[in-house]
Amino acid sequence: MSVTVRVPTTLRTLTAGSAEVAVDGRTVAEVLDGLEGAHPGFKERLLDDGGQLRRFVNVFVADDDVRFLQGLATPVSDGETVAIIPAVAGG
Repeated sequence: MSVTVRVPTTLRTLTAGSAEVAVDGRTVAEVLDGLEGAHPGFKERLLDDGGQLRRFVNVFVADDDVRFLQGLATPVSDGETVAIIPAVAGG
């Protein structure tokens, strides 16, 4: 199953500047595994030591935050878009 991953500007150094990459996966976890396989360095930036999403990283499948779905086990349909969006803080 091929999905499109939207990569934030801060992580595009890992994708040679590409804003979107195609990877295979049936769940968010599998998509992140595919992303790591194709572009090493993603998992250490997205996941904590326990293998969960870092607090400041948001992942969306079809505009839905995976934290409010099934987390990393959230299913991803063929052709779907997965967006990685780092949290922004400031004042």
